[in-house]
Amino acid sequence: MDLKWFLLVTLLVHGLATINAHGGHHHDHDHDHDHDHDHDEDDGLDIDDELEDPEELKPETSTPPPAPKVTYKAPVPTGEVYFSESFDKGTLDGWILSKAKKDDTDEEIAKYDGKWEVLEMKDTKLPGDLGLVLMSRAKHHAIASKMKKPFVFDKKSLIVQYEVNFQNGIECGGAYVKLLSKTPEQKPEQFHDKTPYTIMFGPDKCGEDYKLHFIFRHKNPKTGEYEEKHAKRPDADLKSYFTDKKTHLYTLVLNPDNSFEILVDQTVVNRGNLLNDVNPPVNPPNEIEDPEDKKPEDWDERPKIPDPDAVKPDDWDEDAPAKIPDENAVKPEGWLDDEPEYIPDPDAEKPEDWDEDMDGEWEAPQVANPKCESAPGCGVWQRPTIDNPSYKGKWKPPMIDNPNYQGIWKPRKIPNPDFFEDLEPFRMTPFYAVGLELWSMTSDIFFDNFIVTSEKNVADDWANDGWGLKKAADGASAPSVVGQMMAAAEERPWLWIVYILTVALPVFLVILFCCSGKKQPLDAEHKKTDAPQPDVKEEEEEDEEEEGKANKIEEEEDAEESGNKCAKTYCTQLTNNAQFINKDKSSEAPFSL
Repeated sequence: MDLKWFLLVTLLVHGLATINAHGGHHHDHDHDHDHDHDHDEDDGLDIDDELEDPEELKPETSTPPPAPKVTYKAPVPTGEVYFSESFDKGTLDGWILSKAKKDDTDEEIAKYDGKWEVLEMKDTKLPGDLGLVLMSRAKHHAIASKMKKPFVFDKKSLIVQYEVNFQNGIECGGAYVKLLSKTPEQKPEQFHDKTPYTIMFGPDKCGEDYKLHFIFRHKNPKTGEYEEKHAKRPDADLKSYFTDKKTHLYTLVLNPDNSFEILVDQTVVNRGNLLNDVNPPVNPPNEIEDPEDKKPEDWDERPKIPDPDAVKPDDWDEDAPAKIPDENAVKPEGWLDDEPEYIPDPDAEKPEDWDEDMDGEWEAPQVANPKCESAPGCGVWQRPTIDNPSYKGKWKPPMIDNPNYQGIWKPRKIPNPDFFEDLEPFRMTPFYAVGLELWSMTSDIFFDNFIVTSEKNVADDWANDGWGLKKAADGASAPSVVGQMMAAAEERPWLWIVYILTVALPVFLVILFCCSGKKQPLDAEHKKTDAPQPDVKEEEEEDEEEEGKANKIEEEEDAEESGNKCAKTYCTQLTNNAQFINKDKSSEAPFSL
């Protein structure tokens, strides 16, 4: 029992000493180190002499070992590409700023005068990694770059991939890319919202509507007109991609068999087929309703009609009320018929500024009649009402099946004069340039590492050398969970109590009750009889029994000593943990519970 109390007191003293040590460090961290050292030497021993001063256990420096450093190297395509851009030259060479004006817009905001720059991310973990940054807010932005050669939809897949980081979050705006269609009048310097594009792909958000667009413009083979086809919305929750301020990798894969996949951070979030999973559908129906067909005037759509042969019964009283007074009700004894339920407040007084010409005649406010409080009721007593058993309501004939029912009328079907069947919607209009045409209410949107290719492994290598490095750098610089817990406790010393109660105390209790064996009463201590023994054999059996009991006593004492050693070892570990906690202040990242 003494050992148990010693362990409990040691644990509590350890917790209080840790909290005091960190609390003192929190308040005195601006004091001169030499002054603190001299002060510690002059203080001498205090009530916790048995515990070493946590400040004395600190190493000469508390600087944590440096995190593994990720060195940036500009990605290089590992195969054939139609377009690639990492911006690591630090210039906008090859990119063309739009000089267009937006139609049907006020002159003040019609210009595409939003600013673009090539910069590092504000909180970059990869020095030297540059990207294209949308700098302005509440402005139209448009910029484009021609590809090495146009992409022609034939027998090769299309992979479009790039990175986006909403460094300031995003209120309302997009970060999607447009693949500009190859046309005779193609002019990147006149790039605007109505410039023909083949595919529009990427994130977009306004309010709480989070989107990941995949739109393609399909050419009607009969009319030559284009119509936008929108892929079905992803089932995945997209919100974190807009709010976590991390760099995310967006990938679109289109295959000649009309299948498509959309990936974020190399994880599929949407997939489908161009023939089945877009709206409106690529192919119109082969039949449509005849717009000239009209419903006949005598067409009967009523499935039920009133029975024309039904007759109202003679005893049906339509005028009988639904409720009648209860004739069996009796006025409660003591009911005060002559007392009103409410009376004027006798204590009320007319306000001094009351003007009867302006405000009318003053009347005291009504209050509950105090005489009614002890009575079952006041005022004129009336019988309560009950349902009228004779009430039937207005008579209506019963409904029967309509013998002339013809069903719900629909216009007849006719062949669709605009019908066509395109079984290869993958064969879209070739495109020659990559463009960004955006309006945003938030600035500092970071774009990086664009690539257009037909080989998935080339896109994956490009992703690993670009986005993969960013992810690795973020992981290397992120504090560990233990470091974050220590940093949080530095700011809030009371968290040490939480850590002790949730971690150390349960372990302490397990060791306390499992390792320290309970000493049993010894049979050898019981009083023995002095009666003479009649038989020598019985004496030998008794000697053997006592020898066995003595061995049992030794085993129990060994078990108790082992439990005490186990508990003492745990106490030593607690002290070592206290030293480690006071030394480990390496994490500076904010942490919250």
